[in-house]
Amino acid sequence: MNKTIWIVVVLAIILGLVWLIKMPARPGKLDAFAQCIKDSGATYYGAFWCPNCKNQEARFGRSARLLPRIECSTPDGRGQLQVCRDAGIEGYPTWDFVGGVRETGDLPIERLSELTNCPLPE
Repeated sequence: MNKTIWIVVVLAIILGLVWLIKMPARPGKLDAFAQCIKDSGATYYGAFWCPNCKNQEARFGRSARLLPRIECSTPDGRGQLQVCRDAGIEGYPTWDFVGGVRETGDLPIERLSELTNCPLPE
């Protein structure tokens, strides 16, 4: 009996993993807006441990995966990656926009719309 239960559990796990891999991600409400930001040439620098970055991404929900994000932190969270040092990033989140505009902090989507000329979602 125990062997049968284990076989069923393993099969369920395998089927669940296959489903997760094959299933396309559900679209987020702000997918078009996040994609427009990316297409505008903006760059978003953040760190995995940064609470303000988590807040910024929370504004986008599932659509955050489409943001033009560059991770700045080393895996141990104690240093900064060279790409961010080269860009002169001193705080997180930092946004760079076309035209040399740079803003630091958790920006409202209205401000991101202004800086990227991306229409706000309705």
